[in-house]
Amino acid sequence: MSNRLQLRLDADLASLPILDEAVEEFGTAQDWALDMLFQVKLALEEVAVNVINHGYGEGGHAFEVDLTSEPEALTIRITDEAQEFNPLTSSPVADVDASVDERRVGGLGLHLVRTMMDEMRYERVDGRNRLTLVKKRDE
Repeated sequence: MSNRLQLRLDADLASLPILDEAVEEFGTAQDWALDMLFQVKLALEEVAVNVINHGYGEGGHAFEVDLTSEPEALTIRITDEAQEFNPLTSSPVADVDASVDERRVGGLGLHLVRTMMDEMRYERVDGRNRLTLVKKRDE
């Protein structure tokens, strides 16, 4: 059984169920805990939606998702050719302590990703955005 899943998906919201199903099957085969599977799927959906809705302004584009599952951690790499965007420095910081009426729009999804993942790294390589997420396995 391979410990790696590689996907190339159209940058379209219709790709989200394909991503979800592939990660579900991969995580189940890798014997991830249910909470880990939920967090990984939610984080991937958030990042994918951001790439689709904010990275590309038009159709005809794609993005790549690469998951490597090791005994100690899962490494996720999302790569796209959209405009440069570093979510670690460029996204609004969600004020989770403010009331709903006082909160700024944006940033909550990436806040969830930051809190669910153990590591989050960004780099721009050859004109492409590369976001790397690491989720440690609870043993």
